[in-house]
Amino acid sequence: MSHYSPIVAALVTMLLTTLILISKFGKDIPDIPNERSLHDAPVPRIGGVAIMAGLLAGWALMLTSLKWWIVLPMIGLFIISLLDDMHSLPVKKRLMAQLAAAAILVLGSGLFAQQGLAIALFVLLLTVWMTNLYNFMDGADGLSGGMALFGFSFYGVAALMNGDDTFAMMNFTIGAAALGFLYNNFHPAKVFMGDAGSIPLGFLAAGMGLWGWQQGYWLGWFPLVAFMPFVLDASVTLVKRTMRGAKVTEAHREHYYQRLIQMGWSHSKLALVEYMLMLAAGLGGLVCIKQALPWYLLLVWAGIYLILMLIIDSKWKKWRAPA
Repeated sequence: MSHYSPIVAALVTMLLTTLILISKFGKDIPDIPNERSLHDAPVPRIGGVAIMAGLLAGWALMLTSLKWWIVLPMIGLFIISLLDDMHSLPVKKRLMAQLAAAAILVLGSGLFAQQGLAIALFVLLLTVWMTNLYNFMDGADGLSGGMALFGFSFYGVAALMNGDDTFAMMNFTIGAAALGFLYNNFHPAKVFMGDAGSIPLGFLAAGMGLWGWQQGYWLGWFPLVAFMPFVLDASVTLVKRTMRGAKVTEAHREHYYQRLIQMGWSHSKLALVEYMLMLAAGLGGLVCIKQALPWYLLLVWAGIYLILMLIIDSKWKKWRAPA
């Protein structure tokens, strides 16, 4: 039955998104343009409801294989994030919920008992970062949905390479739910996923990455490579803002993908280029998946992104310069 899970997830997500869009509920939770927005008119941000419904519908076909320390904190984050989409919760409350979810993951998975305090704390902080990563990168049509489609699909392929069909289907189901969402989210987007979609997906990127590592299917660097284009954009942007004293929680449009849109790139072009980058990075990760330190892979991608970021920075300065 688990082999049908991705199909169920994609169909449920796509159909539920469409139904919500024509309902009153879809109009009650709009994404109002603000300082970080790349759209001009309000767009419903209820896609996360459909994504989670599709994901859980697919996972329901493999209930006995699921881990409570993945499912429960994911659902908790979904509820908190949906409330945030509806009522704008304070940052402190959201962060406390994310820390609690990460703590459940670290303790429930047995990581603390197996690896000790230092590794457990590192993974906890990395989980919170990955959880927020999706929120930071969820700002252009088709971008965060594509990130989930490619990243979790690479997890699934890696699991198949290790002979674990069930774990593979769990990850393919997440990717399939994202694919069902993209039907209405690719440019011009009719719906956004909102925090109710981006926050749980970010948590799952870390949680499923940890689970695969504990099973010995990949080494610790692989999840970062599978989601590399988005990890680097968000991380570098955060470091740059922190170094000049800007507020981390303040809304902005300084991510590289946001600047490309502002300089004239279409949402479709941006999404397709990011998809190609994710495909290339993920395939490289699969080739080197069992290598302890694939320096050549990391150096190549570090060089590629350094060049791309320098080019964008240069073009941005010229674009902002007075005529």
